[in-house]
Amino acid sequence: MTDTADRPARVTGDGAKRIKREALGIADRKKHHGRAATAMKSRAMEPGTRQRVYRYRFYPAPSQAEQLKKTFGACRWVYNEGLALRAGAWERHRVSVGFAETCRALTGWRQAPETSWLGEVSSTVLQQSLRHLDGAFTRFFKQSAKHPRQKRKHRSRDSATYVRTGFRWVEDPERPGTGLVTLAKQSLPLDVRWSRPLPAGVTPVKLSVTRDRAAVSGPAREHSAAKNY
Repeated sequence: MTDTADRPARVTGDGAKRIKREALGIADRKKHHGRAATAMKSRAMEPGTRQRVYRYRFYPAPSQAEQLKKTFGACRWVYNEGLALRAGAWERHRVSVGFAETCRALTGWRQAPETSWLGEVSSTVLQQSLRHLDGAFTRFFKQSAKHPRQKRKHRSRDSATYVRTGFRWVEDPERPGTGLVTLAKQSLPLDVRWSRPLPAGVTPVKLSVTRDRAAVSGPAREHSAAKNY
């Protein structure tokens, strides 16, 4: 058994900031001195609030299918790059990297010439990919799951998560519970097959778009709309 005293200690404080900045390419956190302080919003649901998931199939136009293909690939790349960054930071430098640091790294990746193609995908969608990675690490640290692994093309499910700022929802007044859904970076609404209506007057808060690999005749897709009400 290895003596814990022989293990390198975790680097924190200014030393960790320097390593993140100089060795890992993670920019320092910006301080908004001119911005008025605001109270933090709780992410906990209010009493009586419920969350439900509805699944629908939609059929994208060629331009939408091409943009979704880029989105799925970018989400997979960002997840894998974030995984490599966090694992490498600990293995080589004994520095912990969390969700906030990977988001700052994402900003650098989007600005770098060699990965500028990430700008063709919504930044909020890519941040959600990093949030999924953070959740995987949380489950690993709680010993309820294995260490996160890389997502591989053709082996991992193609998916992308859009939070409220990543899509536009317009309810149809003549058919409450149905309407137009337009994803970020797309100009046309999705051709959704409304198998059942959503609760009338309620706005979806999250969309998870997945690719249906079982569809052999046409680029069918399925998305889940999770909402609080």
